[in-house]
Amino acid sequence: MATTSDIRKGMCLEHNGHTYIIVEFQHVKPGKGNAFVRTKLKNLTNGKVVDYTFPAGHKIQDVRVERRKYQYLYDDEDRLYFMNNDTYEQIDVLKEMLDNVQFLKEGMDVEVLFHAEKEIPLSCSLPQYIILEVTEVEPGAKGNTATNTLTPATVETGAEVRVPLFIKEGDLIRIESETGAYMERMKK
Repeated sequence: MATTSDIRKGMCLEHNGHTYIIVEFQHVKPGKGNAFVRTKLKNLTNGKVVDYTFPAGHKIQDVRVERRKYQYLYDDEDRLYFMNNDTYEQIDVLKEMLDNVQFLKEGMDVEVLFHAEKEIPLSCSLPQYIILEVTEVEPGAKGNTATNTLTPATVETGAEVRVPLFIKEGDLIRIESETGAYMERMKK
């Protein structure tokens, strides 16, 4: 058992019969009245984010979790399949458990969050930065490449990313997996 003073980003807790991860929190001490903790909780079952306010000192049921590295193998209609590189154990998770699944490519390492007592996968996350090859992009007009204009480009996973006009087909680009934002062009 923990209290609201133990709340931190990334902490997992049981609340109203569901397992949540804390996305954001803010301790508030108003000039008048009791203190409270304002939180954004992501439901690890269905991915929905809800706002919830806990009164100060409120007891919460924290959940012990483990983070493990897995390699992406393949997918079918609604599930993704991963393998642990050390034990060769394979698991499958629902596609909804992974944010920005459009950037997932075969052989990529991901981090899977497991409920320590129940040994069930709770969520899956991509690395912060991903390097992908551009497969299709409209060429920039001559003399127009010096501006900060962005154009849509398709990467090897089929996802669309907005890139600068100087990016050509076959270029490797680094993107941020959380936002899908272009970061830089990489050398081959």
